[in-house]
Amino acid sequence: MQRLSSIGLFAILVPALVTVCVWSTELVYSESTALIKVDGSSTVFPITEAVAEEFQKETRGSVRVTVGISGTGGGFKKFCRGEIDVQDASRPISSSEMEACRAGGVQFYELPIAFDALTIAVSPQATWVDSITVAELKTMWEPSAQGRVTKWNQIRSTWPDQPLKLFGAGSDSGTFDYFTEAVVGKAKSSRGDFTASEDDNTLVQGIANDKQALGYIPFAYYEPNKKRLKAVSIDGGHGPVSPSRETVENGSYQPLSRPLFIYVSAKSALKPEVKRFVEFYLAQVPILAPQVKYVPLPPQAYALAGEHFKNGRQGTAFQGGSTIGMKIEELLRREAKL
Repeated sequence: MQRLSSIGLFAILVPALVTVCVWSTELVYSESTALIKVDGSSTVFPITEAVAEEFQKETRGSVRVTVGISGTGGGFKKFCRGEIDVQDASRPISSSEMEACRAGGVQFYELPIAFDALTIAVSPQATWVDSITVAELKTMWEPSAQGRVTKWNQIRSTWPDQPLKLFGAGSDSGTFDYFTEAVVGKAKSSRGDFTASEDDNTLVQGIANDKQALGYIPFAYYEPNKKRLKAVSIDGGHGPVSPSRETVENGSYQPLSRPLFIYVSAKSALKPEVKRFVEFYLAQVPILAPQVKYVPLPPQAYALAGEHFKNGRQGTAFQGGSTIGMKIEELLRREAKL
């Protein structure tokens, strides 16, 4: 019997292996694979990404979920044009976005999924600052501070005579809208001379690498980086309070505690794969939200959201209004009246 040389055997096996790999890839990402498009908030991204990964395992490759991070505002632009199925949002839909959705013929479900403790962060080398008042934050961030408030000691005289370098969310971010409204008093009202990004990882890098920096980021981006960052306690008038699950649940972390949402296109929800994904999301988010360092809602909140989705109860509980200072109990009352 003639034996194959090692080179000859290699020549036979490699094409066969390539064929198997290509066939396997096509099995997972074939044209028949259903696609769910999600975009929006970088704050909500860690939760949705975790849910999407588990869902794709559950469906064994029959459904593919893509998750973008164009920011809450950027995501709503796509959502109201009918370009995506699910919108991640770190604030409720605004009046202008509701009008855009009406113009685009997009009806939707509003489903609250968790709470965030928006975190003021500095480098651990910024040893002089452990807490800050809301009034001091306003002094830093209000539009009139641009080009004028540029040093730490202009905020508090005991702080050093060193440059103040600010980092924050980009203008398409719901975090930018929420922070400016909570701190300055009007959404999108902010000085412009700061390093801005819709990508929170970029902000983490900038703050961690500069002892003169201060910025605001979602708690889920602070927690895994707490060896590189220091969270600054917030004094909203009742003494300094640190961001944590406990201070969000008991309502003491104010005014930077906020609800997070997903919005689901009513048209997309008619697709079996989207319906299944949303139901899976609501079932899994109480488990997955704490794993990515967000605060889960009480069980009745998820039950209520599930009922709204099942019974076709569309619209928003906020009608373009604010969630500044909102506690979990108030969110539940509003959603119950949707």
